Amino acid sequence: MESATTSLVGTSISTPRWNVDRPFLTGRFHQETKSTFHEPSSSGVDKAICCYHAAIQELIVIDDLLSSLVGIEGRYISIKRARGKEDSISFQVDASMDLALQESSKRLFPLCESYLLINQFIETRSQFKTGLVNHALAAALRSLLLDYHAMVAQLEHQFRLGKLSIQGLWFYCQPMMGSMQALSTVVKKASCSNILGSAVINLLQSQAKAMSGDHVVRSLLEKMLQSASSAYLGILERWVYEGKIDDPYGEFFIAENKSLLKESLTQDYDAKYWQLRYTLKGDIPSFIANAAETILTTGKYLNVMRECGHSIQVPVAENSKLTSVSSNHHYLECIKAAYDFASGELLNLVKEKYDLMAKLRSIKHYLLLDQGDFLVHFMDIAKEELMKKPDEISVEKLQSLLDLALRTTAAAADPCHEDLSCCVERTTLLKRLSMLKDLEVNQLVSDSHNLDEPVSITGLETFSLNYKVQWPLSLVISRKALTKYQLIFRFLFHCKHVDRQLSGAWQVHQGFRKLDMHGMAISVSSLLCRNMLKFINSLLHYLTSEVIEPNWHVMQNRLQTAKSIDEVIHYHDFFLDKCLRECLLLSPSILKKVERLKEICLQYAAATQRLITAAFEVPMAPQMEKFNRLKLRTKSQMLKPATEDSTVFGSIMKFEREFTAELQSLGPIFSSGSRAEPYLTHLAQWILGVGNDQ
Repeated sequence: MESATTSLVGTSISTPRWNVDRPFLTGRFHQETKSTFHEPSSSGVDKAICCYHAAIQELIVIDDLLSSLVGIEGRYISIKRARGKEDSISFQVDASMDLALQESSKRLFPLCESYLLINQFIETRSQFKTGLVNHALAAALRSLLLDYHAMVAQLEHQFRLGKLSIQGLWFYCQPMMGSMQALSTVVKKASCSNILGSAVINLLQSQAKAMSGDHVVRSLLEKMLQSASSAYLGILERWVYEGKIDDPYGEFFIAENKSLLKESLTQDYDAKYWQLRYTLKGDIPSFIANAAETILTTGKYLNVMRECGHSIQVPVAENSKLTSVSSNHHYLECIKAAYDFASGELLNLVKEKYDLMAKLRSIKHYLLLDQGDFLVHFMDIAKEELMKKPDEISVEKLQSLLDLALRTTAAAADPCHEDLSCCVERTTLLKRLSMLKDLEVNQLVSDSHNLDEPVSITGLETFSLNYKVQWPLSLVISRKALTKYQLIFRFLFHCKHVDRQLSGAWQVHQGFRKLDMHGMAISVSSLLCRNMLKFINSLLHYLTSEVIEPNWHVMQNRLQTAKSIDEVIHYHDFFLDKCLRECLLLSPSILKKVERLKEICLQYAAATQRLITAAFEVPMAPQMEKFNRLKLRTKSQMLKPATEDSTVFGSIMKFEREFTAELQSLGPIFSSGSRAEPYLTHLAQWILGVGNDQ
């Protein structure tokens, strides 16, 4: 018994074979088996009808017509089917029959043919594989044929009483002709195309509109439409009220891709879970075509809440059930109400229970350097490790240092700081940007060798932070969104590093100023250092105060007024894309220039102590001791020969020329791109005036 049950579960439901092999169980066996099984001839059966008197012929013809009305061949009326064409049926009369009776019989043949087609449709579309809509339509047609059979039985009763003439038969059958022919047209089209589901509903609806001139036929077709769509509305109702697809025969216009898992949102940059987990198919019932996207979204929202373990069901009043497709479009109001409820519940769940804004603020603190005290401490204690090559860096050691920095600064008060972790990339920022094909860069980098990895790349160029995000917040803060945050963080982090190095160089110059050293090399180097600091500080101010902060406040205000989770996702993605664009990360030509300027600044900062102290006899010692020792020496003791001072001066001037040239080369780029990208004008005002005071 258990094995039998297992085999049934593992296979699809199908109609028993004996239903096909035994034609006596169908309504077609009379004509199909006539050629095989011949009854012995009896007196008068094979006699030509013309041998009978006209009155007798009429009785025989009426008897045959009553049989033909229910698909049974008579003695002198036969059924012909075209070989290989199931819907090609015709009735023929004995050629020797009275001409008046022939014409009267032929007027009733369309009704007989319609009955056969409808009956055949009922039998074939009652099988499991044809789907719920066809089952419902077949059931409605079967109910209609019960009335038809009752009419034929009453006519036969009148005939047995001798009260029915062939003209009376035509009179009683005529009202059914239009309705049966309209239904036969529908079933013929449905059979030819072998359609199911929403296609059947659309066919019924189009045929009903086409019969607008015949009120009776249109009412009948609309009744068939209501019956056929009731099964479909049952599937639809469960989707918009519970978020479940109960579609055993694949008729629903929403498809589910179970291979796409929600975990992919936090792992895969190109995850398509939200877009492709549930999608619209091609065939959509025309009466809900305009609301298809709303229906899809409603069920998606309910599914998210169910995935969270949050049991939710749209409250359904008796008048809110999707039971019929009425002309007053009440079903559309029910769908809209279900959407509003599901959207509001999911938005409250994400905002209140999972506190989306707190998570976004936490990410802003760390990845957008909104609160930089922990970063200063981390860069101090992790400097030695970050100076190594990416392959030599211990991520575990960096993580422990990051945890220490978080615990000993104001970040410790943030309950989300434990979700932060560190990672080390293997490529530069420019190379990483070129690998993300979906980013809409303003211009492509034409020279591929420009993206070659520098030989001296260190952890300072490749260090980044990662953030752990749980479902359902991963819908908003997906792996793609986090990657964009990380790109901005890497750019800001490296700018901070350059700023720290230049600040150290500036402190060296200040130390010599205290000693009243005013040589040419000191003066030029001090001015260059100040210009470099002004450049990097202007760039940092632009990135944080002119780009990130204003865009953040715009996004925050929009999120507070968002009506659905899709709006939240859109506003958040728009914020990130705009920040990437205005932070120059989508403009490789400008970014490459900025990276070159930062490289010059770092080279200068590293060479400052060596170059400046080269002009003086200063022993290498910690900075505070160095200042004290310098105070003990006279100017004459510390000054080096003029030739050596000129060499130092030449090296400083080389840095100055390189820095000025790269900075000025940004001017034409800003000018040419400012019309398409207005923010470039604002950026130019901040950083192009750096060298004007030299």
